[in-house]
Amino acid sequence: MIDLRSDTVTQPTEAMRDAMAIAPVGDDVWGDDPSVAAFEAEVADRAGFAAAAFFPSGTQSNLTAMLVHCARGDEVIAGQRSHIYRDEGGGAAVLGGIQPQPLAQQADGRMALEDIAEAIKGDDIHHARTRLIALENTFQGRVLPQDYVQEVTGLAAERGLACHLDGARLFNASVATGKSLAELCAGFDSVSLCFSKGLGAPVGSLLVGGERFIAAARRWRKTLGGGMRQSGLLAAACRYALHHHVERLADDHRHARQLAEWLGGIEGIGVAGQATNMVFLDVPAPHCAALEGFLAERGILIAVRPRTRLVTHLGVSESDVRRVATEIAAYFASLAQEPTTE
Repeated sequence: MIDLRSDTVTQPTEAMRDAMAIAPVGDDVWGDDPSVAAFEAEVADRAGFAAAAFFPSGTQSNLTAMLVHCARGDEVIAGQRSHIYRDEGGGAAVLGGIQPQPLAQQADGRMALEDIAEAIKGDDIHHARTRLIALENTFQGRVLPQDYVQEVTGLAAERGLACHLDGARLFNASVATGKSLAELCAGFDSVSLCFSKGLGAPVGSLLVGGERFIAAARRWRKTLGGGMRQSGLLAAACRYALHHHVERLADDHRHARQLAEWLGGIEGIGVAGQATNMVFLDVPAPHCAALEGFLAERGILIAVRPRTRLVTHLGVSESDVRRVATEIAAYFASLAQEPTTE
C-alpha cells in the first residue's frame, strides 16, 4: 500500500522498534523516566532552550503553550489557515477561554506585519488582551522566510508579547534551508516539535522553552491528561528518529519534487504547488471520488479533493511516487478513450 494522505501514517522501522524495546524507563509524571529526560535535554539543547517537556501530540503541546502564555480572556494572533486555529478543535477557546484572532495569510504562511501590528490590543476593558503571536513553520510544506520570522518575533518583543512556533515540521525546514534547529527557533518563547510525522516515530511531540515556562507546561500537561508513565518507550522512538531520520528528510523532498514533475505532464489535472515533502494538485470536482476509488483499487491511498495534498514520507520510495504518477495518468488516459454520446 502506498499512502500519500499524510506523513502521519509513517510506521516505526525495525531499528526504531529495537530501540524502544531496550529503553530504560520509569514513571515520567514523577520525573523518573531516564529515556524521557535524556530526550528532552538533548532536544532542548539543540533548539537553544533551557528545558523541554514530552507530550503525546502536537495538538496538546500547542494548546499547553497557549494556556501557559495566556489567561482566560486573553487573545492569540494566528493565521486564518494555521493548524492552531483551524485544525485543533478550538481547544484554546474551549478549554482555555482564549480568544483566537485569525489573520489572512499569504501562500507561504506569512501574515502581513502591518496586519499583526494593527490587530494587537492593549489593556482595554472592551477587548480581549493580546498576549501571544503564533507562527507555523513549515506551512503547507513551505518554509517561512527567516527575515520575516525575525520581524515578527521582534515586533512581539517590542510590544511585550510572547511568540510561539508551531514547528510540527520544523525539521523539514531545517533540512530544506540548511539552518540549524537553534537558528530556526531563535526569537521564540516556545516551540512545539513533532516527531510522529516525517521523522517516523509512532507518537510524540516536544514543547521547548524556558525553565519556568516548562514547569508551568508540565502542570497544564497533567491537567489535560497528558502525563504519561513509562513513556520512555515512546521517547526512545523519537530519539532514534532524531539521530537517524532527520537528514533523510531530503529524500522526501526529492520524491515530492519528482512527483510534482511527473504529475505536471498529465492532462486533466494541475500541479498547484510543491514545497518540501508536499505536492498540491487541482483535480476537477467531478473526478475526485472516482479517482480516489481508482487509486485505492490499485493500492494507493490519497484523499482526493478539488485541492488535493500528497505528502511524501519515510514509507514512500522513488518507485512508489513514479507508480502513483503512472496510475493517475492511466486514470485520465482512460477517460479520453471512453466513447462519447451525442
